[in-house]
Amino acid sequence: MTIRADDRLTDGAPMRPLCCLRCGAAVEVRKASWQQTSVQWSAQSLGVCLERRDALSVNGDGRAVFQGCTALRESIVRAALEGAVPVPED
Repeated sequence: MTIRADDRLTDGAPMRPLCCLRCGAAVEVRKASWQQTSVQWSAQSLGVCLERRDALSVNGDGRAVFQGCTALRESIVRAALEGAVPVPED
């Protein structure tokens, strides 16, 4: 059996390190387009994110739904607009 190489991220948009401008959580991010963003969280960044911490404390049992961090989303948009996170052209 041959293992097929995973080439899903070979479209020219590499993962880039980025820190949230609000809490400093360090993540890896890439944009395949202006509409599509991929974020890779580490255990440390999950522990630092203020919005995630707030979401988990609401439920109290650690099972709250965390849809994403608005501050990180804004940080990603700003980085993309400034060119720090490249956005491939269509």
